Amino acid sequence: MSQKRVAIVTGAGTGIGKSAALALLKDGYNVALVGRRKEMLDQTASESGAKDRVLVCPADITKPENVNAVFDKVKDQWGRLDVLFNNAGMGAPAVPMEDLPVETWRAVVDINLNAMFYCTQAAIRIMKAQDPKGGRIINNGSISAHAPRPMSVAYTSTKHAVTGLTKTTSLDNRKNDIVCSQIDIGNALTELAARMAKGVPQADGSIKPEPLMDVKHVGDAVLHMANLPLDVNVQFMTIMATKMPFVGRG
Repeated sequence: MSQKRVAIVTGAGTGIGKSAALALLKDGYNVALVGRRKEMLDQTASESGAKDRVLVCPADITKPENVNAVFDKVKDQWGRLDVLFNNAGMGAPAVPMEDLPVETWRAVVDINLNAMFYCTQAAIRIMKAQDPKGGRIINNGSISAHAPRPMSVAYTSTKHAVTGLTKTTSLDNRKNDIVCSQIDIGNALTELAARMAKGVPQADGSIKPEPLMDVKHVGDAVLHMANLPLDVNVQFMTIMATKMPFVGRG
């Protein structure tokens, strides 16, 4: 029998996290579903039809002690960790940056950057000590890791920071056989992005609808990255609705 494969997905109750968790479960992984709302995680677990390979872990991962508790639980349950998909994140209301409340800025930094760092630390500690050692950390960047949308200072700043975290994690963990990848996603049809079909602000001040893609393709892409041998890395992947305004000038 082949070795059991173990993954943790944050933000697994909805959207991209749910799609990736379902893809991993369908492929035979044991998956810990992490998120704030237990009922949404239970829904993902139920849809997977693989309840014997699912661990539902409701947690506020902006607190390091909660992160450590989740990772300890996974290690106790399954003995190892092969893949972490650092996916949990949030945006902020589109307001001029000088009007963004400091509390909102801190909340976005807390989940999009700080929580991702805490999870990365916890994953490295397990991955470098296990036998066979190593594993893969996949960070959810965004098209916003490359270019901002209007009035998105908190989201864009944190997603640019994710790229720095990805590169540093890759560099510092070569000796541990821990690989770090980043998937930059543009306009996947999720609860978060559904408004784009109705029209969103563009750089020229206009409001235009934007094309969207089925989120299932993102889950499949994460699975592809996860399943590569550790001597191969998709360092950065951009997956996007083909005709969204990104390449060129809009």
